[in-house]
Amino acid sequence: MGGTKVALRAEHTDGTVREAGFRWPSPADAPVRPAADLDLLARQVRDLCAGVPDGLAGVGLAMPATLDAAGTVTAWPNRPAWTGLDLRGALREVFGTAQVRCADDGDLAALAEARAANRPDLLYLGVGTGVGGGIVLGGRLLPGPSRGSCEVGHLLVDRSGELCDCGRRGCVQSVASGPAVLRRAARARGAEVTFPELAQGFADGTPWAADAVREGCAALAAAAVGVAELLGPALVVVGGGFADGLAGFTETVAAETARLARPGFAPPPVESARLGGLSSLHGAVLLARGRLPEN
Repeated sequence: MGGTKVALRAEHTDGTVREAGFRWPSPADAPVRPAADLDLLARQVRDLCAGVPDGLAGVGLAMPATLDAAGTVTAWPNRPAWTGLDLRGALREVFGTAQVRCADDGDLAALAEARAANRPDLLYLGVGTGVGGGIVLGGRLLPGPSRGSCEVGHLLVDRSGELCDCGRRGCVQSVASGPAVLRRAARARGAEVTFPELAQGFADGTPWAADAVREGCAALAAAAVGVAELLGPALVVVGGGFADGLAGFTETVAAETARLARPGFAPPPVESARLGGLSSLHGAVLLARGRLPEN
């Protein structure tokens, strides 16, 4: 579940796979209400699982929102009306008696990418409506489920920078998220910029597009190098729907990361996510199957 889109995947015992996706209603189209969102989610789940004779054996949910120990949403800037929602109770209405497991989308993406790359150590950066991420060291998540998620998107990279959705200034997310890059491109162009226009402008090297994307990539590189200085992951993986949709985005992050090298310290290599923009979705399937390492 993302702030803009939701992706679903059902894996059946006979080996067949079904996938679907949809966009949340935008505030411009309809009021953002949890009940309406959950009704839409329930309809999509029913359509995806139509004809499954034995129902769902397990459900994994990759979630960008912050939850407390009881499963209540405490913060979700992109769907603020969800704050205070009893998510566990709400999901019982959607998925019935199936066991539902929920975890941070960046953490799950990191685990899925670590499996896909067959690498026990990596930093995952997911760029979409926000910026998420996860760290896997020695095959285990850091800091670990019992101690919260890895909020790479809220590392500070510019103390006097743009205002982030969290209320601070200069978070990676405030510079490198899809909406942040589009806003910066629009200011430089002097007109609104759609994602297809940004992608084409970036591919063509048009200054208003190239500069906007490069600044976001530089913020991601600063975060990657900072994490590398502390923890030394062997690989940095860049994914998420926004990054996946811009040809050359990962290469730009890699170039900015290499530029921050210091004598005697080579930053880790930077690669595109092997699972494209669906790393979190594949991590959610691992969660549903109970295949996550214990911390």
